[in-house]
Amino acid sequence: MTTANPPQTLVILDPTDERVPVRRELTQRPESISGTIALLDISKPRGDVFLDRLEALIAERLPGVETKRYMKPTVARPAPEEIKQSIRQEADFVIEALAD
Repeated sequence: MTTANPPQTLVILDPTDERVPVRRELTQRPESISGTIALLDISKPRGDVFLDRLEALIAERLPGVETKRYMKPTVARPAPEEIKQSIRQEADFVIEALAD
């Protein structure tokens, strides 16, 4: 006589803790880019290489547009509030560097 194994339950954990998905609307794209672009390095390897190249392309293709660099202390956590506040106050656009 054989005995059946008890059923197993698969548990999937979501590290974002969004029990109720957040609905976000897309922001309308601007017709032109002017002012300051924040370049946020999220502290992944080679993010600075990506941003260096991007900064050169912006300077070449968007004369008069300023760039300002920011860096998260660690990739493992969201940007600290003080960095987010600085970006809000000092920039018109944000580009976040994701690289490896």
